[in-house]
Amino acid sequence: MAKTLKNISWEAEEYIVKDHNTWWYIGLFIVSVGLCVLSIFLGWWTFLVLIILSVIAILVSAFKPPRKIQYTLDENGLTEGSKLHKYEDFKAFGIIKESSHFSAVLIPKKRFNLSVKVYFPEGSGEAIVDNLGARLPMEDVKLDFLDKIVNFLRI
Repeated sequence: MAKTLKNISWEAEEYIVKDHNTWWYIGLFIVSVGLCVLSIFLGWWTFLVLIILSVIAILVSAFKPPRKIQYTLDENGLTEGSKLHKYEDFKAFGIIKESSHFSAVLIPKKRFNLSVKVYFPEGSGEAIVDNLGARLPMEDVKLDFLDKIVNFLRI
């Protein structure tokens, strides 16, 4: 039987804001123009459209500030804004530290379901880990390949 712990609430940004200096934008421009020229030269029109749309999406996300989301851990699960993630949908959780930010990752039971990653302030970390640990086993988690690429590219 799960221990009864108090509800924990906190507010955090939905993702970590990466710094984009002038060289980042120059690199994005050079790579995108190079890929566009290659796709035009080879006649890959669908790839050209994909590159243009991808660059637009990257630029929009680079300028869009992250939303502040209200999180609550209670006896039902993790509430992220208005969405409830029930404990029984997850087999374990883990903690990841990216630079100076901490996040809890809830690992789904079903193979193709997405994991849930929530950032939290360092001061609330012990209470959050205790509350999750009372309901789910803790596992060692690492950034997956896609997360490493996203961090490397700072997008």
